[in-house]
Amino acid sequence: MSEDPLLREPRSDAGAADTRARWPGRRRKRGGSGEELMVPRAEFRSYYGRPVLKPPVWEWKVPAYLFTGGLAAGTSLLAAGADLTGRPSLRRAGRTGSLAALLASVYLLVADLGRPERFHHMLRVAKPTSPMSVGTWILTAFGPGMGVAAAAEVLPAGLRRRLPGKIVSAAARPAGLSSAVVAPAVASYTAVLLSQTAVPAWHEAHAELPFVFTGSAAASSGGFAMALVPVEEAGPARALAVFGAATELVASKVLERRLGLTAEAYTTGKAHRLRRWSERLTAAGLLGALAGHRSRAVSVAAGAALFAGSALQRFGVFEAGVESTKDPKYVVVPQRERANRS
Repeated sequence: MSEDPLLREPRSDAGAADTRARWPGRRRKRGGSGEELMVPRAEFRSYYGRPVLKPPVWEWKVPAYLFTGGLAAGTSLLAAGADLTGRPSLRRAGRTGSLAALLASVYLLVADLGRPERFHHMLRVAKPTSPMSVGTWILTAFGPGMGVAAAAEVLPAGLRRRLPGKIVSAAARPAGLSSAVVAPAVASYTAVLLSQTAVPAWHEAHAELPFVFTGSAAASSGGFAMALVPVEEAGPARALAVFGAATELVASKVLERRLGLTAEAYTTGKAHRLRRWSERLTAAGLLGALAGHRSRAVSVAAGAALFAGSALQRFGVFEAGVESTKDPKYVVVPQRERANRS
């Protein structure tokens, strides 16, 4: 019969030292000869080194859609303000630019679907708990009014004197104002759409992304108008550009400092390079908008910088989200931190 291990005599110090050498997780209790099992801190590993989440299958069309949607929203606001304050050049650039950006957004969104011909199914239901459904209906409410307002700008002079042209011209202002009311939601809902996914870099930044996207939309819209409108009418565009650029830069820095470990997805790799160039261009455009309000050349250069910086911001945020799904630590570590705090 085998010896009961509980009845064995205590080992010698040499035996205990040998045990500690072979089992570093064990140590002797203070004041006694027994041993206490000390479990070493576990290192996280995923199964076979594979990611916990699948990376998004979206292509470049999605970040481009995020950018054009914000541009459509901001330029519609500029157009509505210009219409009420008697700035025809700014109104025309805002309306036509907004419609062009909106059409590009719809194309990019539909083209990215696996079955583009099924896009109309999204209009068959309205689900308040789904950001995608809400966003679809926001675009549906925004689009027709902006289409009517932009049509009034491009109507030939002969058609404007006829009854259909007169009706379109009369409806342009209320149609443009109705779209401007919905514009803030168009500029920000894409941030909500991203932050409600399981992608760590987007989900963890749910408090900052709406400010980043809204500021980026304002900066690109103001820069777009600054580049196309004479300086004497571009005052509202410069003001919007300054506000948007400052908001975007501040919100981006807050995002990087608040996210902790997940911020690495924004501050390393391709996402870091895109966002750093975005910051440089946006800062340069901000300075140009502040200092070059009397120079047409400076306004064009500043507007182009703001436009490009806003686009790079969206692509940088997109790349950060994709990279954060490839490393399991961005998923597991924040979950453990939340569990320890609860």
